[in-house]
Amino acid sequence: MQFPNLFSPLQIGRVTVPNRISFSAHLTNLSNDGLPGERLVQYLAARARGGTGLIITEEQSVHPTDRAYEHLIEAFRPDVIPGYKRLTREVHTQDTRIFAQLNHNGQQCSGSLSRLPVWAPSPIPDVLYRETPKSMEIEDIQEVIEHFARSAIHVREGGFDGVELQFGHSSLARQFMSPLTNFRSDEYGGDFENRLRFAIQVVAAVRKAVGPDFTLGVRLCADELIPGGLNLDDAKQIAQRLQTTGHLDFFNLTLATFYNLYLVGGPMHLPLGYTVPLAAGIKQVATLPVFATGRINDPALAERVLAEGQADMIGVVRGQITDPDFARKARDGRTEEIRYCIACNQNCYGRVGLNKTIGCVQNPSVGREDTEGEHHLKPALAKKRVMVVGGGPAGMWAAKIATLRGHDVILYEKAEELGGQVLLAAKGAGRDEFGVIVRNERNQLAHLAVPVELGVEVTAEMVLERQPDAVIIATGSRPKVSPVGGAGGPNIFNVWQVLSGEAQLGDRVLLIDYDGHHQATATAEFLAELGKTVHVVTSSLFVGSELGPSQDLYLSRQRLLQKGVTFTPDFAVMEIKGTDVHGFNVYSNVWDVFTGYDSIVTAMGNDAYDGLYFALKGKVRELYRVGDCVAPRKVDMAIHEGYVAGKRV
Repeated sequence: MQFPNLFSPLQIGRVTVPNRISFSAHLTNLSNDGLPGERLVQYLAARARGGTGLIITEEQSVHPTDRAYEHLIEAFRPDVIPGYKRLTREVHTQDTRIFAQLNHNGQQCSGSLSRLPVWAPSPIPDVLYRETPKSMEIEDIQEVIEHFARSAIHVREGGFDGVELQFGHSSLARQFMSPLTNFRSDEYGGDFENRLRFAIQVVAAVRKAVGPDFTLGVRLCADELIPGGLNLDDAKQIAQRLQTTGHLDFFNLTLATFYNLYLVGGPMHLPLGYTVPLAAGIKQVATLPVFATGRINDPALAERVLAEGQADMIGVVRGQITDPDFARKARDGRTEEIRYCIACNQNCYGRVGLNKTIGCVQNPSVGREDTEGEHHLKPALAKKRVMVVGGGPAGMWAAKIATLRGHDVILYEKAEELGGQVLLAAKGAGRDEFGVIVRNERNQLAHLAVPVELGVEVTAEMVLERQPDAVIIATGSRPKVSPVGGAGGPNIFNVWQVLSGEAQLGDRVLLIDYDGHHQATATAEFLAELGKTVHVVTSSLFVGSELGPSQDLYLSRQRLLQKGVTFTPDFAVMEIKGTDVHGFNVYSNVWDVFTGYDSIVTAMGNDAYDGLYFALKGKVRELYRVGDCVAPRKVDMAIHEGYVAGKRV
């Protein structure tokens, strides 16, 4: 077997997990009215069918004061048990084990949702929620401990194989343990032992409630990574102290807090396996199994971590959101067929953080596993000859899905390689991993033996001559020729020209950002790395205004500032004269001009490249257009529309 350690069983308490791949806890927003919904059941069941050894649910709330977000499952309610049973039965049919994570978010909650005061060790507002909490009284502490135990009983009655207590980045327990958030002077604050008292009492109460034969572990913050907070040495002490209680069966690790949330779900700029050294540190002092999670998106990397003894279980979360069959493909040696996660965070973290259901840019069926996805494709009633024009993400997905349904498909691409705009996006500073999207789908097309004709510019005459049964147009978009007056002059370039190497740039560059996303910031960083002096102007409140939900804002701005890039927000560009940029402050309405630049770069939007579609409209039997040639948007919509067109044709 290619990955012998990864596909060896692991004993965790009284439970034997068939392999070392875990689908660890993460938010989905798939619950209904505080109860597990059918969409959540099918979402997790799909990963069980895909071969994961262990599933750990997203956090289940243990108390009415714990309301961190709207779609939180309330484990303290007895009526949660039937939904639990439905979920666990479905997962157990695949020989996968499933634990429930129990949590109270403490200060990281909102009274606007619960209509109750937020409870915390001390009245310290959370950096994200900014609501001053109530300092918990002794009776409040005891009530929460009792609710942990009550919720654990519901978990056991619901058919779960174990409980994971969330003591990590988003938890009341961590807030009690950390000197950063605990300023109490009673028996629950002050020295190390007092700050650990709440966590120890929760563990003891839950163990008593579920009995000695039920698997119990904690998700532990291995390092808050902020001055004044817990560090790895502290976490080692905590692990040792918790282990000596004799109540625990495993440690699952996380890191950071809401002060540095980008470290919890590491974006593309963080290295693969960036949390593994923390797991290795806890392994030095723990005899219980230790789980590592964080940008481990490749079975080869997971195997190496296990082989080197740095962890005992590997959490593959985004990797299994992207490809539910990740584990099965790895086990069968079909690694080239895995759709690998790129840590763009746009539709997983980026959606749930905005109170939307979880998604994935590369997997349009996420959250709709009961009806959507490649396993639900129905064979075409009649085999058709299908032309797909455009080899970007939309076209590749359309060709793949239509082929899977039994059609005779040919994919045409004007360039000499597949990928479309993804190839350009991957040239932005630190964005090379974005190109994995192309590798993933190119491998799929090769596996399906889809004919691909590169370097072919398809014309309406060619299509009409070949008389296909259906045509899917995926010709993409192009940067606007003159997005603002004077933008068509010399020494003025768009981001495509910059990233492709076509632009002949001077030393001083002004970049006009009407994008707010990586197209602008990654290009600015690309220019800075070339040694250019870069100034970014935007009409938004700040540069990178669209990067917050995907956890990219902090690191992107940090890197840009460290590389000398300057920012001017709140400035609306109205005209370019030569290389002088004229506009006004959107709040004061005071006009100004930026001058003294050698080159201007615009990130000011695209136009749909839809000429072929309109030339064929009304002239072919079936005609579809997908992706940017409908309207320029991001890659998730291109993939989604390609998937839908492949189903419809």
